[in-house]
Amino acid sequence: MLRLIATLALLWTLGLALFATILPPPADLRRTDGIIVLTGGPGRLARGLQVLKAGKADRLLISGVDPRVDAQAIARANHVPDALMRLVDLGRGAVDTRTNADEAAAWIAAHHYRSIRLVTADWHMRRARLELARVLGKDIAILPDGVRGEPGLAALAREYDKYLLRRAAMIVGY
Repeated sequence: MLRLIATLALLWTLGLALFATILPPPADLRRTDGIIVLTGGPGRLARGLQVLKAGKADRLLISGVDPRVDAQAIARANHVPDALMRLVDLGRGAVDTRTNADEAAAWIAAHHYRSIRLVTADWHMRRARLELARVLGKDIAILPDGVRGEPGLAALAREYDKYLLRRAAMIVGY
């Protein structure tokens, strides 16, 4: 029994090391139909707006926006002109990564998009992409665009655990 526990601990540690060292990088500026930015960390919205401003997508969804935040506050804080802000949709229904995916899938379907750029922290990208792929299926192309983050070891370990648990849950059909 002790060997089994030691083996599992070693595998978990090696997996965490791989998870932490091979983080998804920022994507190139190829065009997609839409951009989805998941709230929750620095640099994400700026990256999404940069790509939208460059004309590399038709619209941008900010998923998980706090109900107290309005479009004007976002525009002011990020120096976004009105013309560009008209291409930004605020998603207010998401409270976690799973509901981000549900909100994004509804937005993608409403706009009949076939390709999207997913913008989130590099350390969060694997789970976010996993959740989005779960609800989209194989017909929608997802371009992961990781924003460099600086999580501590504890945050990385929590995210790795969430990723593993979510993958396991999906295998058993949950």
